[in-house]
Amino acid sequence: MENKLNELLKSAIEEIKKSNDLNDIEKIRIKYLGKKGQLTLILREMGNLSKELRPIIGQKANEVRFEIERILDETKTKLEQQEKFEKIRIETIDITERRKVNYLGHKHPLLQTIKELEDLFISMGFNVVTGPEIETVENNFDMLNSPENHPSRDLSDTFYINDKLLLRTHTSPVQIRAMMKYNAPLKIISAGRTFRFDDVDDTHSPMFHQLEGLVVDENISMANLKYTLDIFIKELFGKDMKTRYRPHYFPFTEPSAEVDVTCVECRGEGCPHCNYTGWSMELLGCGMVHPKVLENCGIDSEKYTGFAFGMGVDRITMVKYGIKDIRLLFDNDNRFLEQF
Repeated sequence: MENKLNELLKSAIEEIKKSNDLNDIEKIRIKYLGKKGQLTLILREMGNLSKELRPIIGQKANEVRFEIERILDETKTKLEQQEKFEKIRIETIDITERRKVNYLGHKHPLLQTIKELEDLFISMGFNVVTGPEIETVENNFDMLNSPENHPSRDLSDTFYINDKLLLRTHTSPVQIRAMMKYNAPLKIISAGRTFRFDDVDDTHSPMFHQLEGLVVDENISMANLKYTLDIFIKELFGKDMKTRYRPHYFPFTEPSAEVDVTCVECRGEGCPHCNYTGWSMELLGCGMVHPKVLENCGIDSEKYTGFAFGMGVDRITMVKYGIKDIRLLFDNDNRFLEQF
């Protein structure tokens, strides 16, 4: 029987050495040391031994059990450590591996310009108001003193939804809404998208952005308008910038003017960017609010006067960043947009 125990120990050790899996270790333990295992079967034969041999064989059987258990425990611990290490190795980030990079976007140059303009006018005491892009014909034309035969009221020149609704051709209807809601005094700016029929070229688009300002109070004059715009232009483009006011016609202001600024590239010296004139393209339109517009909104034009101005944000952006083609702003080409 002692030989059987030695053979059992030898066989168990060989199987344990060949095992490389925790499940196999458990199977080996059950095979040799379980209730119906091989060691138990051998011990059942001890009844056939003499009283003198039983203690000797019993001690030998315990030694075999302890040795198998020891080797099983050592092997199990080793395999668990290997498994843990393998898991860590798999989960470890390989910094040399190439992976997809997620790039963070940023505001479009047009939105950057709108935010910069709003912040600038807020610092000058203006309040920001907004209005709908789908506007009434009344607010877009009638209340702004635009006659029925005005070219912009032609069906082929404006995007009409029906006889009473259209896509606003400027942000001036926001001024109408503000004057009717808040009356006077008033000091506001409004920015947003506007829509007009225009052939697409390097300076025109059927959809563009405007920012308009309105000041209504007692004793407001053209001097207040000029002073406000001069501060705005110098703060936006630089202290050395000059302005030029040219007479113009707008149905909702009288007198009216267009404003040019010196070229941002050459600062008035003359260069290819400004065709050697020293002046950039027309920057904005402005004027004193027509008394009829004030009366349409319920404001006493004998007591109050006001000035208004409007500018194309797209054009401001082009002048500010030296962009020569407005279409670049809407092409969504990352090679262009990532420059800003």
